[in-house]
Amino acid sequence: MRVWDLPVRLFHWLLAALVAGSLVSVKLGGNAMVWHERCGIAILTLIAFRLIWGFVGSHHARFATFVRGPAAILASMQGRHRGLGHSPLAALSVLALLGAVGFQAVSGLFASDDIAFEGPLAARVSGTMSQWLTTLHKGNETILLGLIGLHVAAIAWYAIIKRRNLVRPMVTGDAPASGQAEASQDDARLRLRALLIAAGCAAAAWIVLLR
Repeated sequence: MRVWDLPVRLFHWLLAALVAGSLVSVKLGGNAMVWHERCGIAILTLIAFRLIWGFVGSHHARFATFVRGPAAILASMQGRHRGLGHSPLAALSVLALLGAVGFQAVSGLFASDDIAFEGPLAARVSGTMSQWLTTLHKGNETILLGLIGLHVAAIAWYAIIKRRNLVRPMVTGDAPASGQAEASQDDARLRLRALLIAAGCAAAAWIVLLR
């Protein structure tokens, strides 16, 4: 059964690649900081797309499908969740990662090392504000790495303990059918909608940040 539409899968793997690229480039420093900035802007574009797609995307991509209240989260923790897509507990991880990565990208727009690098919007705020956001940007890296570590650990736990491969569905889009679970739409019309939204997000980023 189709669970993850192509736009969600592309978002997932592109985000992983860009986060890795931003971490490597900032550790290299120097001329690599140009790529750090480019990765950050691309990440911000992806996050904007995913937030919109969480309301207008396919069934399992929508926040309304997997973001639930305390009772559903408790049931998920007790192993009583049945269904495809993100569980209510996994939804917390999704929201935390989107929030942390999004904050990192936004704060980086205003960051400055007072030597050779400053974000594209650093000149639009005071020096004190830029310094404060730079401190938060650096501190949030530890939180982000911790969330990524938990994400990878959860995937490994599912694979080893529960014998459930979470990586394959994010590659192929399909997973074994479960009860009365609803399949996600993933046709040409949906993909065109995603392409138009992504193009709009990219255009907005270019107009605001790069012109």
